[in-house]
Amino acid sequence: MKKLSHYDKRGAARMVDVSAKENTQRTARAQAFVRIKPAVLRKLPSNPKGNPLEIARFAGIAAAKKTAELIPLCHPLLLAHIDVDAKLESRGVRIVSTVTNTGPTGVEMEALTAAAVAALTVYDMTKALDKSIEIQDLFLLEKTGGKSGAFRRKP
Repeated sequence: MKKLSHYDKRGAARMVDVSAKENTQRTARAQAFVRIKPAVLRKLPSNPKGNPLEIARFAGIAAAKKTAELIPLCHPLLLAHIDVDAKLESRGVRIVSTVTNTGPTGVEMEALTAAAVAALTVYDMTKALDKSIEIQDLFLLEKTGGKSGAFRRKP
C-alpha cells in the first residue's frame, strides 16, 4: 500500500518537496453536479444577476488559479490551460473542469477546486429561487502525467 506523502517520519504534516521531480505535462479533469429542480432550471435564462453558467465558468477558472491559497499544502503552480464547462441537464447543471500544466507536480487539486467553486457559484446565482439545491458528485474523472501515471475513473 502506498503511504500518504503529506506527512514526515514523525507524522507531522508537511508540504511535499518536488524539487527533484521531473517536469512533465500533466492534466486533470474533475466534475461536480448541481441538482436543481426543473422549475428553477427553467428560470436560469432570466436570472437578473446574469447567466449563471457563464459566471460559474469564470469563477471556476479563477478558483483553479488560487488553489494553493485555499489548500494549505498545495504547491503554487504555473497553469498552462484551464477550461470549465457548465451544461444544463434535465436534473441540474454538470460542471467539468480541465487543467493542464508542465511541472513537477499534478493539477488534480486545481481541477477539483475549479469544479467545486463553479458549483458553488451556480448555487449562489440560484439560491434565491430554492435553498434546497444540492451540490453532488465532486470527484476526479482522470489525470495524466507524473510518476504515478494515468488514472481514469471507471463509469
